[in-house]
Amino acid sequence: MIYDWEEKPELNITPLVDVMLVLLAILMVIAPNIIYEENIKLPQGSVTKQLSKIPPVHIVVDKELHVKINKDSYLLNAFLDNFYLYSNKLDKKATVLISADRSLDYGVVMSILAAVKQAGFTEVSLATNG
Repeated sequence: MIYDWEEKPELNITPLVDVMLVLLAILMVIAPNIIYEENIKLPQGSVTKQLSKIPPVHIVVDKELHVKINKDSYLLNAFLDNFYLYSNKLDKKATVLISADRSLDYGVVMSILAAVKQAGFTEVSLATNG
């Protein structure tokens, strides 16, 4: 048996395309008529329990190293101890937002961040401009 290696096989895909077009037409006609509905029973919510909004704690540090916590002002040297005492009357689940002047040293901002973490706050954010 001699093989002709130059001969290229022809693929006849016309029947495949015809079948696919028929299936597509059937799907397009039937799809708008399909209605799927599942009845589910939702649990009753608690009417008496409401979420309480915890006010965030804003810490602002200016270039003269004055630290302002919400409305109270402190010097940076006394901030570490005073914030620990100040945080005793705050909710530890509150979000703390630290805003610092751009010209401050990185270590100053990180020492404030460390003091906030040591006081027990877990949600701490550094504010940026933009």
